[in-house]
Amino acid sequence: MAQRTTRTAFRTTLVAVAAACAGAIPVAAFGKAEGGVYIAGAGFTFQQAAERGLSKNPGGRRFFLLAVPPETDALMQTAAGGLAAVRDRVIAANGVLYVCQRDIDNGRINEADLVPGVVKVRGWPPAGSTALPHGQRYFAGENPADFPASNNSLRRLRTTCSH
Repeated sequence: MAQRTTRTAFRTTLVAVAAACAGAIPVAAFGKAEGGVYIAGAGFTFQQAAERGLSKNPGGRRFFLLAVPPETDALMQTAAGGLAAVRDRVIAANGVLYVCQRDIDNGRINEADLVPGVVKVRGWPPAGSTALPHGQRYFAGENPADFPASNNSLRRLRTTCSH
């Protein structure tokens, strides 16, 4: 009888621990969840894309905003007061700002004029290139911490910067 009581107590404790762990998982997973990718210049102004990102990612959840010309003015050191304020709100809300490396390479963006912290995104390499080895997510020199953990989000950034 004492053995049965010990087993029952052990099972009850095990169930309680499992339930506590299961209840903690969604909170931990939500804390690490990332928001989506928002693109300024793809039918949206910088302000529209920023406001959408801010509203869909409350509480400091990290999200990603790519600006393509002509919507890159907000990312410049000379940005007008209103655009600079929106940009600063994005940064304060844990938003990551991007421009396409191709826009720097083709002279549409002067890299020296960008505010600090703007990340350059490279598009997909041409067929047959070894610049991005098969199975790798990042080019040499890219900091993985600057990019989304989601393959779909990273793919969207690279695809947009390839065209």
